[in-house]
Amino acid sequence: MKALKSCLRAGILTLVLMLCLGVSTVWSVPASALPPGNAITDGKALLRYGLPIDNKPIREVQAALENMSEALRARRIAGVNRNIDTAQKTLNRQEAQILASVPADRQPQASKLIAEIKTGLDEMRAEVTAQNKEAIWTKRSQLLDQVGELEELMVAGFPFEVPEEYSNLPQLKGRATVEVETNKGTMTLVVDGYNAPVTAGNFVDLVQRGFYDGLEFTRAEDNYVLQIGDPPGKEVGFVDPKTGKYRAIPLEIMVKGDDQPLYGVTLEEVGRYLDQPVLPFSAFGALGMARPADDANGGSSQFFFFLFEPELTPAGLNLLDGRYAVFGYVTENKEVLEQLKQGDKIISARVIDGLDNLVEPQSA
Repeated sequence: MKALKSCLRAGILTLVLMLCLGVSTVWSVPASALPPGNAITDGKALLRYGLPIDNKPIREVQAALENMSEALRARRIAGVNRNIDTAQKTLNRQEAQILASVPADRQPQASKLIAEIKTGLDEMRAEVTAQNKEAIWTKRSQLLDQVGELEELMVAGFPFEVPEEYSNLPQLKGRATVEVETNKGTMTLVVDGYNAPVTAGNFVDLVQRGFYDGLEFTRAEDNYVLQIGDPPGKEVGFVDPKTGKYRAIPLEIMVKGDDQPLYGVTLEEVGRYLDQPVLPFSAFGALGMARPADDANGGSSQFFFFLFEPELTPAGLNLLDGRYAVFGYVTENKEVLEQLKQGDKIISARVIDGLDNLVEPQSA
């Protein structure tokens, strides 16, 4: 299906043409209306913020560690120490409030994590005193991973009900980690069912079926996308062997502030031009669901890795946000994406964590 393979190209050409014609934004919205600030460009950070939790103190600890990056790059030791101070004070003064958001049976594990984070902050302070920049970066990454683990412990149950009309499709009620081995190296992906349960469930189900094993990348454009999922033969998506029918996946976008995803329409179509998805196309290695240009609900097995280009992501918005579904991010070995080209292939893909979150349809 040419539309499925060219829909993303059409989008980027539209953007280029609009820019060349002097149009201020993708949707002809005044530039002053764009949200201020820099887009978050780290997939792990986006996944942390994408968790359905509401605990201000742990978010303050997370923000202190994430904001440290600017001071580190500028070699502002005082700034790094201020961020450490903020994180330590928050943990020491509001530990009880942090633990209050964790279910009782998980609180011992949460307490252990908090103690480890406190110790890690002391170790980071020692590295700052020694001006060991590389060690500081390493410790920061470890601490953020631990903060993410602590935040995941706060999630109690799945936050919403997926519409009944999609009960015939696999759903991921949580997150899963997928290891993808290619001929150029191995990557780790985290697939997010909290914000895209149908899209993520479809992907994890296909991974379990071995659908992607041996498939070639069919599109590779520098600083844009790397696409895969077109099976051999005339079909352009997954045909369920039990039904003999093409399995179509609805467009699924969780918007910040909403209680559940929007299904079946783009944000542009419902006039929500400036609303921001919880999972945006602002990180290198974002996992996007491909679909026919004229059918929001026609996606199936083809997906793409977004190869982040800062000029196309102004202040957290770009042409793809709200038009295509993001269902996760590459979290480890992202450099493999830079090496892959059209004709390279996935050797194997397997779920290494979170498979118990996959809910298969009873009718399947």
